Amino acid sequence: MSYQIGMDALRLRPTPRLAHTEYCSNDALKRHVTGMDEPSIERERAFMDAWEIDFIWSTNEGPEPWSERGRTTDMGHAEFLEHGVDRREAKPSPFKSPEEVLAFDAVAEYGFTDMDTLVTHYENLYQWARSNFPDQVWTGGYYQTIVSGAIAAFGWDMLLEAAADQQRFAKVLDSFYRQAEHHYHAWAQTSIEVFMCHDDFVWTAGPFMRPEFYRAEILPRYKALWSIMKDAGKLVVFTSDGDYTEFVDDVVEAGADALCFEPMTDLDVVVERYAKTHAILASKVDARTLTFGSPEQIRGEIDATIPLALECPGFMFAVGNHIPSNVPVENALLYMEHLRSRWDRG
Repeated sequence: MSYQIGMDALRLRPTPRLAHTEYCSNDALKRHVTGMDEPSIERERAFMDAWEIDFIWSTNEGPEPWSERGRTTDMGHAEFLEHGVDRREAKPSPFKSPEEVLAFDAVAEYGFTDMDTLVTHYENLYQWARSNFPDQVWTGGYYQTIVSGAIAAFGWDMLLEAAADQQRFAKVLDSFYRQAEHHYHAWAQTSIEVFMCHDDFVWTAGPFMRPEFYRAEILPRYKALWSIMKDAGKLVVFTSDGDYTEFVDDVVEAGADALCFEPMTDLDVVVERYAKTHAILASKVDARTLTFGSPEQIRGEIDATIPLALECPGFMFAVGNHIPSNVPVENALLYMEHLRSRWDRG
């Protein structure tokens, strides 16, 4: 069963094939694979089962969005979904100067949801997911951990201006850490087996602040947060967009059990260092190749991944940066067909 393969991979146990996950918003692909025209839980489950997806990447920040409790910055949204239904124009930021950002406290701004209410919300969500997706591992998780919390509040422009004052900015990030800590304690009291920590703490080109700042102010806070989950017996998966090759060792030292990343992070480096000790959710398959590349290029990125993947008892194959709606259906089908032809461990 897919659920068993997913859990075995995360726990570095033998599996008959490579484990598999995808982050897919390609409606045309789902229609083609399932024969169901309208989005629904039934179609999503049918797609997951047809594509032998073992693991569902999921996070949740509770029943009360920050936008209903305090100031946030809407940076807009590019078109990923079919017909551009997700496109959203940016709105003016409520923060007019770096000084306003440096005076910000996320706990004072957003408050804490009552703990019992939060635990109940998360537990109900998990039970709903297990009922609707019994053949997949479904993660609890938190998206706006530290840096992503600051992005959600301030937007990139104000964040970058304020980050120049590192001493004061560290205090601001600490408030996002304290906000996240409350939610981590709530998730720790639920029945989840796996927790997804998301934090986009780097860019495509790597860190956007001095590496020593990350190691002094961000990574120790990851360690504190993840200890909450590990003390409760949960596995911790860490995800960041961009290239965090420079911090892979730090993330492992902080306590992550599994590393989830885009093709910008160097898969060869991660496999060389952590093939036998950590689950790895990734591949060399890039969404840009899947969108614009030739069949030979798509197969080539799969073929470049497979020898590395087979070194790892906990490898989970994925197009690391999403299968959006502009990926041609025939390319996605070719990808899946070729992956299936190569993923057996026997």
